[in-house]
Amino acid sequence: MHKPCLTWLALEASFLSFVERLVLPNRRIEAMDRYFPATPLQRGGTKMVKRRWSNGLIPALLVLVLPSLVHARSRQHAERWSEKQAAEWYAKQPWLVGSNYIPATAVNELEMWQAETFDPKRIDLELGWAEAIGLNTMRVFLHDLPWQQDPQGFQKRIEIFLQIADKHKIRPLFVLFDSCWDPDPRLGKQHEPRPGVHNSGWVQSPGARTLEDPAQYPRLEAYVKGVVGAFSNDNRVLGWDLWNEPDNTNNGSYGELEPKNKIAVVAALLPLVYDWARSVHPKQPLTSGVWKGGWSSLAKLDAVEKIQIEMSDVLSFHDYGKPEEFEERIHWLQGYNRPMICTEYMARGNGSTFQGSLPIAKKYHVAAINWGLVAGKTQTYLPWDSWKHPYTDREPAVWFHEIFRNDGTAYKPEEVALISKLTQEQ
Repeated sequence: MHKPCLTWLALEASFLSFVERLVLPNRRIEAMDRYFPATPLQRGGTKMVKRRWSNGLIPALLVLVLPSLVHARSRQHAERWSEKQAAEWYAKQPWLVGSNYIPATAVNELEMWQAETFDPKRIDLELGWAEAIGLNTMRVFLHDLPWQQDPQGFQKRIEIFLQIADKHKIRPLFVLFDSCWDPDPRLGKQHEPRPGVHNSGWVQSPGARTLEDPAQYPRLEAYVKGVVGAFSNDNRVLGWDLWNEPDNTNNGSYGELEPKNKIAVVAALLPLVYDWARSVHPKQPLTSGVWKGGWSSLAKLDAVEKIQIEMSDVLSFHDYGKPEEFEERIHWLQGYNRPMICTEYMARGNGSTFQGSLPIAKKYHVAAINWGLVAGKTQTYLPWDSWKHPYTDREPAVWFHEIFRNDGTAYKPEEVALISKLTQEQ
């Protein structure tokens, strides 16, 4: 492996020193030193100016420069799968079709996984419905807080979930972190869903306070290594989706509560998450899905997207558009020569449907995971615009997400028939 040139080390050293001394409060310097270790040039440097926060220049520098520096350093210590390894892994898989999954009895990830509300009987029932129509994977969101509270207990509940999923011939893709919706997650009893509002109880992992405090990164590292390490050789696990929409700032819901420099912080932390996961040598692939704009070439990617594309073993993406948009995104990603998993699609009101997207996914042998299996407390059958106009006095003209009603009957029998037909034609 080549060694970085002196000019690069000097740039890296001076900038990281600048960030540490100028931006970070005193109590965070020690934590930052651990995650961005000082180079010899830094150790011999001169004293910097007084520490202070800046609402303009410093976040801008973080966004533009720090992600690239950290990404470059991370790449020196972690190797992703080669194109050949990724292709060989994917060739052993059936055509993967499934849903983003949370039981109808849970309003968010915490209610799903906390000991008091973990509901294996309901999970068993619902995964039975999924198996019956040919689904063979589920994308399932974990959370860092149950691991912080009780690692052994959380691991035991994940094991129970895997036993149930295996019974139904379903292999989950676990999501470790998520930047969507409420940035203030708290353990304990979760609030009831807001009447008529889409996904009103979902919480981010890590929360904003953790994200802004590098002193808490050791526990995030312990969570990633603990969960991935515990199941790193488990054939029941399909893979690890390290961070869902990491640079989502939730402007239509919680935007005012988000850290102002969230994207910069995430861009610095995401490569470390890849490194943490790789350090326990999982046999399953790592990924994090691109979701915003055009991905047809590296030159069109922003800092976070470059990390996602360049560090993932297999590529994943989201698409809630019409069939022609879905196919275009597949064409964009084909140029990177890696297997593809669409980890979110199907929003009927947006023109993203099973009838439109699923045959295209099968045509290109792209794994397809729609949002939502069963209508429940997340209320994601309601459209996104319910955040501005809650559906308290009416049903939407068409459900946004979800395959099944709460009692297991299909929302649209013709959709279930199509899914069954396509999955049987393996």
